Amino acid sequence: MRADHHIPVSSCSGHNYTHLSLSDICLVYLSFCLLVHREAEGFKEQGNAFYIKKDYAEAFNYYTKAIDMCPKNASYYGNRAATLMMLYRYREALEDSQQAVRLDNDFMKGHLREGKCHLSLGNAMAASRCFQRVLELEPDNSPAQQELKTAESILEYERMAEIGFEKRDYRMVVFCMDRALEAAAACHRFKILKAECLALLGRYPEAQSVASDILRMDSTNADALYVRGLCLYYEDCIDKAVQFFVQALRMAPDHDKARLAFRNAKALKAKKEEGNKAFKEGHFEAAYELYSEALTIDPNNIKTNAKLYCNRATVGSKLKKLEQAVEDCTRAIKLDETYIKAYLRRAQCYMDMEQYEEAVRDYEKVYQTEKTKEHKHLLKHAQLELKKSKRKDYYKVLGVNKNATEDEIKKAYRKRALLHHPDRHSGATPELQKEEEKKFKEVGEAFSVLSDPKKKSRYDSGQDLEDDGMNMGDFDANNIFKAFFGGPAGFSFEASGPGNFFFQFG
Repeated sequence: MRADHHIPVSSCSGHNYTHLSLSDICLVYLSFCLLVHREAEGFKEQGNAFYIKKDYAEAFNYYTKAIDMCPKNASYYGNRAATLMMLYRYREALEDSQQAVRLDNDFMKGHLREGKCHLSLGNAMAASRCFQRVLELEPDNSPAQQELKTAESILEYERMAEIGFEKRDYRMVVFCMDRALEAAAACHRFKILKAECLALLGRYPEAQSVASDILRMDSTNADALYVRGLCLYYEDCIDKAVQFFVQALRMAPDHDKARLAFRNAKALKAKKEEGNKAFKEGHFEAAYELYSEALTIDPNNIKTNAKLYCNRATVGSKLKKLEQAVEDCTRAIKLDETYIKAYLRRAQCYMDMEQYEEAVRDYEKVYQTEKTKEHKHLLKHAQLELKKSKRKDYYKVLGVNKNATEDEIKKAYRKRALLHHPDRHSGATPELQKEEEKKFKEVGEAFSVLSDPKKKSRYDSGQDLEDDGMNMGDFDANNIFKAFFGGPAGFSFEASGPGNFFFQFG
């Protein structure tokens, strides 16, 4: 076609105006393009003005208008990407940055922004490639050099976190993720790993806060749903936890952690309920075994396992396995230092074992935490028993229990007094004579207290008898013996054969 060939041109209204040559059409087109470009540049300048004012929402709108006018301009996408980054919309910013470098592979700012977006989203490997491209274009670019070091640091923190997780060093993982998130603030993967480890450390409110923040932005995030369920599961809210695990599996059917947690939650609940049922029905041996089986399901479930140990301790005390019950309570307290019920159970076991100092220590801990009348009463009772335990146990001296009758006390005294009377051991060694004389005196002392209702009452209530003017060190055991066996008539032990003696009244 010749350059001066005329072509009919119509207006938008459909009217034909004149015949233009191809060169004229090119000129019109170029004019139109220049007009569009000027208008697009105007939008960009307005966007820049709002960007400087930190009105990023308006800046975004004007950069979008510029892109709509000239969709092949790399710098417009770059500017909008910068604005989106300021609005923390990193995924959209990444798309604009990538489009910018697709349009112009030598667009240094585009590569730098793409790298920063990758970094914020936690993709340090992709970020490194972008920064390396910037350095190819501009070897002395200091921002790219610094960002490349940051990306390498994040990769190292990821490596350390992976090792820490395998070793169950969850504190190390949280530390690494905190450091990584300083540069990768929008990385959901890092946040989820941190939240999961916080849950495994028992820091449930922190873990739930992180997961909830993610769910507010993305309610279908399977990882965040899993962590929310995990927190509830570890707080012994198993039914609610199961609901979250189900939701996570609905969003991601191949979510292995959610599936395992779901199975553990169901199994733990079932086994614990079986143990509770057996205990209520009085099948203590069966309950003990069921609680033991439940404890093997998930060692990480600290709160539930603490309750299981305490439940097993309760069963153990019923089975008279007091030492094992104390051990189980100690395990429960180690898992949950605030578990009052475990302290109370252990204190009662110590009381049953007559280890009163340990019982007092546990009751003091309980009363400091919860100052109730019941806890105060338990503490005072333990303190009284401790005080009583440090005196001579007159019941043990006579060999009777604390509910012995008057006749039982008399019979016991008669037997022990005859057994330890000094005359019976007159032919023994001086050491043995001294020991038997001491026992004879203790027997008389015990009888003088337990045979007197007033003294016995005070002794049983834990009062110090000497505080009431009863000096137990001044009495004469022989006088007690004479009074019991019939007054001043006299008595003697005579041999009836080698090592045999009988008592004879004069």
